[in-house]
Amino acid sequence: MFKFKASGFITTLVLALSAAGAAAAVEQAQATATRREPQFENENVKVWKSIIMPNQPLTLHRHEFGRTIVTLKGGTLDIVDASGKTTKKVVWETGKAYWLDKDPAGQQHGDINRGTQPIEVIVVEMRK
Repeated sequence: MFKFKASGFITTLVLALSAAGAAAAVEQAQATATRREPQFENENVKVWKSIIMPNQPLTLHRHEFGRTIVTLKGGTLDIVDASGKTTKKVVWETGKAYWLDKDPAGQQHGDINRGTQPIEVIVVEMRK
């Protein structure tokens, strides 16, 4: 004969709901963070979507190859050096595409969106 144990069922239910809540919190945090989302990569190009949230800079990095930026949601981006000093400002208009050359040798930069709305771009970086 089957005996239903309510306390075991409730414990299992509470654990399942807690895990689901934690997963939802992680997903929400990721959705509101500056990030790169890989799209496509082969021997010729690397493509990703960058979402740059207000006042959440991309970490220092460099680009060894030229790249095309296709702006999905525009804005003004500060390009900063390792000390955080703005070295350049770029204005990307929604729906426009831009070419950026490879970075100078040994130079890294970060990107900061000082606006109030996210900036979203597709980056198509050449591999050759």
